[in-house]
Parts: sequence; structure tokens; C-alpha cells
Amino acid sequence: MKLQVEAVLLGDLKPLGRQGVPSGIDKQPVATSVEVGLEGLLGDHQGDRKNHGGPEKAIHHYPRDHYDWWLAHYPDLALPLDRPGRFGENISTRGLDESAVCIGDIVRLGTAVVQVSQGRQPCWRLNARFNEKTMARRVQESARTGWYYRVLESGKVAPGDSLDLLERPARNWSLQRVLHVLYRDTLNREALSELAELSVLADSWRNLVHRRLEKAEVEDWTARLETPLQE
Repeated sequence: MKLQVEAVLLGDLKPLGRQGVPSGIDKQPVATSVEVGLEGLLGDHQGDRKNHGGPEKAIHHYPRDHYDWWLAHYPDLALPLDRPGRFGENISTRGLDESAVCIGDIVRLGTAVVQVSQGRQPCWRLNARFNEKTMARRVQESARTGWYYRVLESGKVAPGDSLDLLERPARNWSLQRVLHVLYRDTLNREALSELAELSVLADSWRNLVHRRLEKAEVEDWTARLETPLQE
């Protein structure tokens, strides 16, 4: 894997949707290099720090290739897919998707070193972003979620920089396979047990898998996927 970064994107806090919740999902491309720290890109913001951002979700990468699929399947989306950043991503590339990325991949991003920690768990903010009440569920069901990096070594990244794979410690666990287990083959105990022992997986996802194994049931996705009623 040796790719070029097509776009680097940052988001300021802005009101989102009818409820006007603070959100940094409206990412805008930048032309210069950006500092990469343990909490993500300098100048990027998240409105809900409990569920977004932090060391295990420091940088969100979403393939630009997926935009073509969304345009083909849902041409009437309210938000035009005319540029990167529409899905709230920080990094945009072509030629890499969930089938070719493994949990734990260590990657040189510009001069920084980052590691794939988990996929994105789509939430209702995507519904508000696209003015489409089923958008988060569509993203989950399509398995076109993108992924998050944790930062192992700080550095800088700019549009045009390279993205190079350095190590692949969990080559049997592509993100595509992880998403299949979490959202389709949801109670496959053998796969869940193996996933629970994957040390390079983000703690929050490993805890989710452990709970699913203990309870032998799938967690309720409603609050995450469905937009809260406006008070």
C-alpha cells in the first residue's frame, strides 16, 4: 500500500441539524501541512468528545472511491458529493477501502505514524448532515464506514503526501471482516472470541464484543442510528 493523500480536512464547531447541536462534521480541505498529534489534527474539532475524537479516534479516513457508489445508489442526497469532507473525514484518498485495510495496520501518514484502531460507528449526526433520517443506517449496512487512526508518532501531513503501509500485525482481520461480524454475522461466537483477543482493536470495540459474548445478544443500535426527537 503506497497512496497519495488527496485531501486533508479540518472542521470548526458549527450548529448541526434542526437541533443545532455543536458538531465538527463539516470538514473543509486545507492547502498547507497540518500538525498531527495524539488527539488528532491541529485545528480539528468534535462537538461530542464522549463519542467522537480522542486518542482512539484521532483521525478519520474515508475513501473518496465510496462517493461514486453513493452517487450511483442515492443520487438524490440533499448534500452534494462534490468534494471530500462530506462524511466528516479528515483524510481522503483513492484506491483504498475497508477490504484492503486491516485493524492494527501501521501507516506512515506524511511524517506521522498512525495505526488503524477501529471502523467508524455511524451515528445520527450523519442523518442530520445529509437531511436523511436513514443515512447512518445506510452507511452501516453498506459497510462503507471508513476507519479511525490512533497516532503512534506525531508529525505533519499535507495534501499530496504519501500514505505508506509499514506493518500489518493482524492480516486476517480486514476492516471489512470486522464490520461483517459486528453488523451481519452478529452472534458468531468463534469470530467474536477471536476478535475480542485482538489487542490492536480499540478498547471500546473489544468491550462491545466482550459484552455481546457475555449476554449472547446484540446491543441496541437505535439510539446511535436514529435521530433524537427535537424537544
